[in-house]
Amino acid sequence: MPASAQAFDTRYSREHLPDALKSFGAQKAWRHWSLTEPSLHLATYQFADQASMERAVNGADMKRLIADFNRDWPDVTRTREMLVLAEEVGA
Repeated sequence: MPASAQAFDTRYSREHLPDALKSFGAQKAWRHWSLTEPSLHLATYQFADQASMERAVNGADMKRLIADFNRDWPDVTRTREMLVLAEEVGA
């Protein structure tokens, strides 16, 4: 992993993810690195319901987190998807 990716990984893990989890009021958060596209990083948050997710996405904390992210990693392209669980099987 290049030094810049390692710095991103460390800061995201220690600061950004815990801050986002708390600020959003999310139940859980996960981070993923793609095995097929090494530069692809994904963070996923679990909310109690759709209304909780929408409050988090539209709140002041989201604007602050985006500004912080853009300040710290101006060259990282971000996208956002909002997903609602359609089905879950298994234990």
